[in-house]
Amino acid sequence: MLEWIIGIYSLYIFMKIYLSVMQIGYINQEKNREPVLMPEHRYKIAGNYAIAKERLSIIESFIDYFLFLWWIYAGFAWLQSITGIDEGIRSSLLFLFGFFGINYIVTLPFDIYSKFKIDKSFGFNKMSIKDYIVDTFKSVALFIVIGGVIFAILSWIISSYTTWWLWGAITLFGVALLANVIYPTIIAPMFNKFTPLPDGHLRESIEKMMSEAGLKSDGIFVMDASKRDTRLNAYFGGIGKSKRVVLFDTLLQKLNDDELLAVLGHELGHYKHGDIWKNISMMGIFIFTAFYIFGHLPEDIFTQIGVVPTAGVTIALITLLLSPVGFIFTPIMSMLSRHNEYEADRYGSQMGGKDNLISALIKLVKENKAFPKSDPIYSKFYHTHPPVIERLKALGFDINRIDFDSEVPKDGIFQFLDNESK
Repeated sequence: MLEWIIGIYSLYIFMKIYLSVMQIGYINQEKNREPVLMPEHRYKIAGNYAIAKERLSIIESFIDYFLFLWWIYAGFAWLQSITGIDEGIRSSLLFLFGFFGINYIVTLPFDIYSKFKIDKSFGFNKMSIKDYIVDTFKSVALFIVIGGVIFAILSWIISSYTTWWLWGAITLFGVALLANVIYPTIIAPMFNKFTPLPDGHLRESIEKMMSEAGLKSDGIFVMDASKRDTRLNAYFGGIGKSKRVVLFDTLLQKLNDDELLAVLGHELGHYKHGDIWKNISMMGIFIFTAFYIFGHLPEDIFTQIGVVPTAGVTIALITLLLSPVGFIFTPIMSMLSRHNEYEADRYGSQMGGKDNLISALIKLVKENKAFPKSDPIYSKFYHTHPPVIERLKALGFDINRIDFDSEVPKDGIFQFLDNESK
């Protein structure tokens, strides 16, 4: 059975690398062709950024694979010899913190390189080394506290019930629900400052849209995203009384009020269509499917790995195998998400105006240096949002209406492109 698991994981890594190589080849060709939605220099920069991220992803995939093999052939046995083989929660926690700590240390350089080399060189990252260290300590502290509680509960369940996989799945699903409640109001403010949107025409217009959508929220907040990154975004998060609308301060700087309302209309479309609950339901299906599979693996796997099947080892092995199982779910969840995005665009265009949403989408592509094209297979597999060209087409916009060689764009609603074309 262990050979099958290693074979499946190997196939998973091969597919990840293959998709990345296909994406790199596609973008390398497209970035040298006639640009769309942005001037030629920005078009090539966006392509180069996408390629740089994919190349790093390939290296990470190789490291993940070697780390997986090390854990299977030696790492688990070595770590258990240090932390002990008793069924106690303390032993399980020591094993799991050792497991996750080693994985974190090995992968940390990639996160640092991504932020301070790739993102910084392309004008995204504004985070100082001090801010990064502080954020890292906060994240580690949260993981130790929250993760420790979750690991302790799961360890007790695995040690106490033969149907541990069912109760474990129910527990994790409950944790996912709780995370959606506490993240917007407790976790996120630990890393960013959230200030209520000032009174005025924009706030009144947003509150009117929220009322029409039937949304009662904890408030409308502006997040100091520019402290760390230059990218534009907005989101609607939370469930129950923790629901809130969040606007990045970078978004307020780059979009006019009409465009902001169109973007918020899109986000409200997700609420109106119950997309948060759809996503939670999909997460629940994934968790229960994965735990059912893991709960029925033969115990001789642990013998082949060279360990005693304690709760800590079981949770660590589940963590290793979640990636290939999740990979199988990825294209399904991506397909459903893209459908939801089209529906949200339709709602946003009705609430905030089609032209305003089109204008906002083009600004987002330009400012976020998001390459507007993608390898079709890669896109269908990974992209939770449809390519922006497809979204614009669905809104009835012809991308050929933008002419970067003329002094004025062909459509007057895109006056912001005038400076870019000169």
